[in-house]
Amino acid sequence: MRVAILAVWVVMAVVALLPILRGRPLQNPAPPLSTDELVKDPVCQTYIVRSRAVTRQTAAGPRYFCSADCAARFAG
Repeated sequence: MRVAILAVWVVMAVVALLPILRGRPLQNPAPPLSTDELVKDPVCQTYIVRSRAVTRQTAAGPRYFCSADCAARFAG
């Protein structure tokens, strides 16, 4: 009986330690941080993440703004 209990503990320990011994984490790693870059608003000179910026197409290419108000001031 004691041998069976010991065998169960050994199997559980091997299962728990095997990922560590192989160099893999026990849980899934956190997703990578976003690599979204900062863009500068040409009106108020603040920086904002491009994915959250208000984008307007101009002859010179896309312009990025922190808000619709700044985009309107740039156009006006």
